[in-house]
Amino acid sequence: MKFRPAPLLALLLVTCSPAVQAPPGNIDDACVIKQQRPGWMKAMIRTQSRWGVPIAVQMSTIYYESKFKAQARTPLDFTMGVIPMGRNSSAFGYAQAIDSTWKWYMRDTGNRSARRDDFADAVDFMGWYMDQSYQRLGISKSNARRQYLAYHDGHAGYRRGTYRRKRWLMRVAKQVQRRAEMYAEQLTECPGKG
Repeated sequence: MKFRPAPLLALLLVTCSPAVQAPPGNIDDACVIKQQRPGWMKAMIRTQSRWGVPIAVQMSTIYYESKFKAQARTPLDFTMGVIPMGRNSSAFGYAQAIDSTWKWYMRDTGNRSARRDDFADAVDFMGWYMDQSYQRLGISKSNARRQYLAYHDGHAGYRRGTYRRKRWLMRVAKQVQRRAEMYAEQLTECPGKG
């Protein structure tokens, strides 16, 4: 019998690759997320401790960026409605970080092995970015609405006020704030608060 390295290599890659977790059963309930993904909760607690960004703000931002999907991407653009022409952004993963900002994060934090489809890395990125928004723009880390506007339009865009011309973004940012408040309230009522 001949040795076949390709199937063996494929098996090793599949068994050694980290498993991608599906979103929790009810992403509208912070307690369900906490109960079904305790590792995620630990990662958000670490991010809150390291960067000062409240867990509810992290959760709400992830909800609106990826709906808690590890492999989330921006939709494909099509020409003439049928021919795929690529994506309009390099945004990927839980935090929908674009390539250039992710590289900046890895350089700045020294976390060179960070992956956008790893929840702990994604929330650490989010905390780092929101800390940058606080330092550069003076945005409170608990102000989910303003943090989201800076997160979406970038620091330079936020400073120029580009979000003011995007009614849809202003609407979404208000929803991010309301959801953060909802998650914060839910988290105070979860069984086994520790």
